[in-house]
Amino acid sequence: MKTDRRSLLKGIAAATAAVSAAPITALARPRKTAGADAVGMLYDATKCIGCKTCVVACKEEAGLPADTRSNRLYDAPDGLNEYTKNVIQLYKGDNEYSYVKKQCMHCIDPACVGACMLGALKKGDYGVVSYEADTCIGCRYCEVACPFNVPKFEWSKSTPKIVKCELCKERLAKGLEPACTTVCPAKAIIFGKRDQLLKEAHDRIDRNPNLYFPKVYGEEELGGTQVLYLSHVPFEKLGFRFDDKRAVPDVQQTIQHGVYQGFAAPIALYAVLGAVIFRNRKKSPDEE
Repeated sequence: MKTDRRSLLKGIAAATAAVSAAPITALARPRKTAGADAVGMLYDATKCIGCKTCVVACKEEAGLPADTRSNRLYDAPDGLNEYTKNVIQLYKGDNEYSYVKKQCMHCIDPACVGACMLGALKKGDYGVVSYEADTCIGCRYCEVACPFNVPKFEWSKSTPKIVKCELCKERLAKGLEPACTTVCPAKAIIFGKRDQLLKEAHDRIDRNPNLYFPKVYGEEELGGTQVLYLSHVPFEKLGFRFDDKRAVPDVQQTIQHGVYQGFAAPIALYAVLGAVIFRNRKKSPDEE
């Protein structure tokens, strides 16, 4: 029995050494860029007055019910949820405050699309990240994968769906703007081609360097987004925690490709299983 165990351990060690010796290189994944037709929104926190007209317009366009859970008298969502695709939140520090608009960022390389097994979430016309309920199986991997915590599951329904901003894709198909950008009285949120919005954002910073935090959030963060932000306070105070320029699927798939290059992991697994099978076949009837 000792000999069999020794043979088993030697076999596992040999298999592990053979796999370790094989050159495994993480395969670089081409960085995705915004398409020529990519549209988006630019939100300027210095202009927002917190009126929430955009929230009301979004709910009316999407046919979403009022969220009265935190306040029974009126619609008062405190964050994105199954009733709310777009929300205005308040940051208040010791000597400063700012409003911030939250909705789907329509990432150039979306983590939710990479996580969806059946393609219920996909990058479509104008770069919009859209959702197809008929394909969704309710796994909620998109909720876990999204670094901005955007997709929300309809827990209150017997046939639940995922709720998220789709940039009013039906309106875009008709040549219209998203509902939220058409009603903002302060023009804090504007719609347009992503490249033009990016230029406008940098122009505003150049014209008023003392007004803005010197950064356009979404230009490069996590591979870039089609919803861009300007602010007078650092973006981490507004809840934007990520500065990494690599998209979530880029990091994830690069590692996976490196691990599975040449089927290294399966070979190691089969080697170990083969050693276990060999050991079991060598047992005597008494040991069985």
